[in-house]
Amino acid sequence: MSEVSSLRTWLLPAGATRDAPWILAARALRAFADGFVSLLLPLYLLQLGFGAFAIGSIITSTLLGSALLTLSAGAVAHRFARRAMLRVACALMVATGVAFALSTDYWPLVVVAFVGTINPSSGDVSLFLPLEQTVLAQSVSAVDRTALFARYSIVGTLFGGLGVLSASLPQWLERSPGVDPIRATQLMFGLYAVLGAAAFAMYRQLSPSVEAPSATPAALGRSKGIVYRLMALFALDSFGSGFFVQSMLALWLYQRFGLSVSTTAAILFWAGLCAAASFLIAVRLSKRFGLINTMVFTHLPASFCLIALPFAPNLTVAIALLLVRGLLSQMDVPTRTSYVMAVVTPEERPAAASAAAVPRSLAAAVSPLFAGYLFGLSSFGWPLVIGGAIKVVYDLLLLAQFRRVRPVGEEPA
Repeated sequence: MSEVSSLRTWLLPAGATRDAPWILAARALRAFADGFVSLLLPLYLLQLGFGAFAIGSIITSTLLGSALLTLSAGAVAHRFARRAMLRVACALMVATGVAFALSTDYWPLVVVAFVGTINPSSGDVSLFLPLEQTVLAQSVSAVDRTALFARYSIVGTLFGGLGVLSASLPQWLERSPGVDPIRATQLMFGLYAVLGAAAFAMYRQLSPSVEAPSATPAALGRSKGIVYRLMALFALDSFGSGFFVQSMLALWLYQRFGLSVSTTAAILFWAGLCAAASFLIAVRLSKRFGLINTMVFTHLPASFCLIALPFAPNLTVAIALLLVRGLLSQMDVPTRTSYVMAVVTPEERPAAASAAAVPRSLAAAVSPLFAGYLFGLSSFGWPLVIGGAIKVVYDLLLLAQFRRVRPVGEEPA
């Protein structure tokens, strides 16, 4: 029993409510599904005969649709029960998996990508994100908020990495009679739907305490100035990230080094493990140096690694750069989320979470289209250089504007 208690203490900060484990469990299932889908999506589209630009346009459709859906959810989040909205999102995830498993033509795939929950990136850009963040922020004390969001990020990254590894399953499925490569990949989209149903069961376990507190949830009020400034900067960061979302990065690795799915999955898995290890380090760094400093001074070297990636003379150097970037690039995820939740009132948190997520998704939706076009012209990796340079600009602007801004009740920035 002591081992179980120790494991719970490590997974959850002291004082976390019983709802937090269910959110983390659902996040794990969704991350696993997103992991293999992000790697199989470009391969599936290549199998169907689509070029790099068409693939980029479908990925853009997924991100644009997610952004608009999240925006709509944020606008009405205070009117509906959070548990109900999470279950509706799961139903949409199930429908998305079934539709992708049955569709092979370009325009149906574009439509399903737009209205569904397919996530081509290594992070979460879906409707689930602001809802889960709001519930988590309410299920722990302010002093442990960053630590809980770090666990949330760790769970997502670890299970996302396992999902990436499972992207090689179609190669095993192809050994079965009557299962060709396309059919094997479609079966994985069926698994995506099954995992959506399992997440639905997890959300059913949430207690009524996850709903809005007695104070009526509000649209952004006195906090909107700082949130809008953060929105603009996060949008710039995501615009840069959109040039190399995991699906596009996998496409570049396929083209540049001629890698198999299993090799690409292994590389991205270890990069994800490095990112997971960094989340807990981010908590300690943020307590010592402040949230903003932790975000910027870990993110900058990660961006320089990305810029250097296309210049790597061989696969070994490219893998080293990806691993170093993995160790550094995600430390800003729990700290960023904690910072947004800290600078707004509890009543504004659903609106703030949506406001922070939506511009990021919208900005990230545009760049894969350009990345697909550039990848179609050259295998050099210009999108990685462009995306990394944009992220450097974001880091410097964030430092200049928010280094001296101190959230109430938090450590000095």
